[in-house]
Amino acid sequence: MNFRYIISRLGLLFLVLSTIMLVMAAVFYGLHAFGEHGLDPHARNALLMSATLGAIVGVGMWLSTRGGARTLGRREAMLLVAMSWILGAFLAAMPYFLWAHLAPEHLNHPFRSYVNCYFESMSGLTTTGATVLADIEAVPRSLLLWRNMTQWLGGLGIVVLFVAVLPSLGVGAKKLYKLEMPGPTKEGVQPHIRDTARLLWIVYVSLTIVQIIIMRIAGLDWFDSIAHTFSTVATGGFSPRNGSVGEFGAAVQIIIIVFMILGGINFALYYQLLRGRPLLLWRDTELRFLFVLLLGGSALIIGSLILHRDELVITTGETVTTTVPNAMLHGVFQAVSIMTTSGFATADFNAWPFLAQAVLVFYMFSGGSAGSTSGGIKVIRIWLVLKILLSEIERIFRPQVIRPVKIAKGTIDTDLKLGTLAYVLGIIIIFAICSVLLFVIEQNNPQVEMDYTTSATATIATLCTIGPGLGQVGPVEHYGWFSAPSKIIMSLLMALGRLELFAIIVLFTPRFWRTD
Repeated sequence: MNFRYIISRLGLLFLVLSTIMLVMAAVFYGLHAFGEHGLDPHARNALLMSATLGAIVGVGMWLSTRGGARTLGRREAMLLVAMSWILGAFLAAMPYFLWAHLAPEHLNHPFRSYVNCYFESMSGLTTTGATVLADIEAVPRSLLLWRNMTQWLGGLGIVVLFVAVLPSLGVGAKKLYKLEMPGPTKEGVQPHIRDTARLLWIVYVSLTIVQIIIMRIAGLDWFDSIAHTFSTVATGGFSPRNGSVGEFGAAVQIIIIVFMILGGINFALYYQLLRGRPLLLWRDTELRFLFVLLLGGSALIIGSLILHRDELVITTGETVTTTVPNAMLHGVFQAVSIMTTSGFATADFNAWPFLAQAVLVFYMFSGGSAGSTSGGIKVIRIWLVLKILLSEIERIFRPQVIRPVKIAKGTIDTDLKLGTLAYVLGIIIIFAICSVLLFVIEQNNPQVEMDYTTSATATIATLCTIGPGLGQVGPVEHYGWFSAPSKIIMSLLMALGRLELFAIIVLFTPRFWRTD
């Protein structure tokens, strides 16, 4: 195991994050951006101190490992990817922690606990959107923008950013990219993986710029436009507003719906679109299945809301009549938000009928497309599992027929079938174990009466990087009341979900660390 090379690359990661913190501090305090609320001196000092600390550690790691072999095998790539998220979250948490300790008025703030800060930063980098904050707007705007920036960086992944901008990774870049990109297939759109990563980032940045401009035209100020865009294209769900997107009008909500869908689609399809091959989008099996699931589930949610006839509770605490337009707007918004694992909310779906909640829970598991910024199992895996299931059912009554499992791209080989089934089984096993574990840990928590709905949906909401669940972790609730052990477990679940289990699980197997 080439630890020297891994440490040197992690040092560069710290330098990248530190540079971004420094730039954000300069934007806020040098240009007086986003109003007086952002000019909190403690937040400024927290960003500057975190950037300085990260730079010192990063330079030290890089200098202390110079001169080593520049090779990146498969095991080194897996370790580098896993540690990038685990250690990156440590540095990303520092601005929150330092801000809470720099002033006496923050004595009882959740960020006084480093576990809370780490949970928040891991939630950001993994684009989960779960928060420990009950009063989000009490945090200075500079830190809130940093919070949304972590989601934007985590959208396509810090490691993909490395591959795009750091030529020193060489041939190891392909190994990193394949481990980082979500989904069962990791096909590049260019022969060289670095070119692929750069094209993906060009699309990603372009979507970001377009949405910021449209949100600004729709009437939001620059801060809300930028902050919500960072989380929308990353399908992350962090909002600097206590009422999330429910504080905005229908026009803004529709804009966010559109861009959540765009963020939940395989980014490789955009490359085909740019090449003038739009028909390939319709031929894509996963994209069609995604829209079938989304349209079908949305119809069920809307129908159940209309039939239920109760008033809709908005995330701001207000109530509105369940008219057909209101049911369509909030039903579609929540369907898209949960299926793309964005986690934004306009209404408290804790109070929705059972059928609507059941559809949302299914969406929590399924997620969006492979190669997108979404989490979850991924639609293509759901489709593959259904195809495999139907194939095995046919074999029961027609054993003499050998029918290969196919999707639009061709026949599915045995390795991909086994990998898909192993991943889905792994999600189910981890979900079952950790939901029980959280339930047991929180049984003696005096702050809340724990129920299994809360523990189960908190597990799936963090494992599949959604954010809100049901019960005490609903869209108008938060995760701050969990005990420290539970938050550590859920932080690990976020990393597991973002890196699709195996890049983290292998670190706990003894054979991974052997030199043979």
